[in-house]
Amino acid sequence: MLIRLAIAEAIATGTIRVQYRRWAKRRVKAGTWIHTPAGVVVVDSITECDPESLTDDDARAAGEPSISALRKGFRGADGDPVWRVEVSFGGGEAGGRPDRGEDPRVGLRADDDLSDDDVAMVTTKLDRMDERADAPWAWRTLELIRERPAVLAADLGAVLGLERDVFKPRVRRLKALGLTESLKVGYRLSPRGEKLLDIRRSDR
Repeated sequence: MLIRLAIAEAIATGTIRVQYRRWAKRRVKAGTWIHTPAGVVVVDSITECDPESLTDDDARAAGEPSISALRKGFRGADGDPVWRVEVSFGGGEAGGRPDRGEDPRVGLRADDDLSDDDVAMVTTKLDRMDERADAPWAWRTLELIRERPAVLAADLGAVLGLERDVFKPRVRRLKALGLTESLKVGYRLSPRGEKLLDIRRSDR
């Protein structure tokens, strides 16, 4: 999946969270890393959508000026499915290209020297995750992992009323922000995640 530099940079700042592609078959899956000159873009989810239902607002959310411009960028046959790809920034330095063998989120997890801008950016992303869901989950999941590290995903999901197959992709979105770490069983907060929650609590 190719992503233009301007779009990748907007994903890195959190301005863009979605892309649309027309493919005969799904080419990426949740958790895929896409290496761009702006850093690594992480695929959070991918779902088929009705292209006729897309609007100018959808196009602008994907970085295009209009729905006609979005459709002109589609490749493949007219009858091929259109996919909605939700994305987030997974790390790496702008202008550079992370080593393909190294998960760029590892360094991000250890970085707990959060500036005010860092806190504002991550807080905005988590708030948006909560706003777009049927029920808030992002902040609750971080608190839950802090309280119950190394607990099976299915058991953690049950606390929130979520099936394992729904809960795990959501935790991957938090991991893409460098806030959690996977263990042999369950998860724990990263140093970055711990610091973020400490700051959030102190601001209340």
